[in-house]
Amino acid sequence: MKTKIILLVEDNPSDIELTRRALQKNHIANEMVVAEDGQEALDYLFGGEPSGSGHENELPALILLDLKLPRVDGLQVLRRIRADERTRHLPVVILTTSGEEQDIAQSYDLGANSYVRKPVDFEQFVEVTRYLGLYWLVMNEPAPFQKGRSGG
Repeated sequence: MKTKIILLVEDNPSDIELTRRALQKNHIANEMVVAEDGQEALDYLFGGEPSGSGHENELPALILLDLKLPRVDGLQVLRRIRADERTRHLPVVILTTSGEEQDIAQSYDLGANSYVRKPVDFEQFVEVTRYLGLYWLVMNEPAPFQKGRSGG
């Protein structure tokens, strides 16, 4: 059985490393693919310039999406994910520092499955990561056609 991929869309190197450490600490062995801006995430999901990850044809089981990203912001990425037949049912968790009511409302309006503010404290972040991993990667039943990309 192939491991479920987590696509982390995050531009802050510290937060990328924090997420890696939190996943490891929780024994979440899923492969994490990182897109450091919104355009890189779209390229990974829909083709475009190869990301070099070797997973261009494999959809993630979970997308952890920051909102404040260079080139293409997180809300635009979410809008594109929900507009495409192949990706519209992928679980997308907004994982961001923003607690702005407008960001929260727009995220849900565009189809986010969950909105989580990043805790500042590492131990709290580890706990949040544990719950996200447990729910989205173990307990949640994905849409049947989400097993991978189809030819068309």
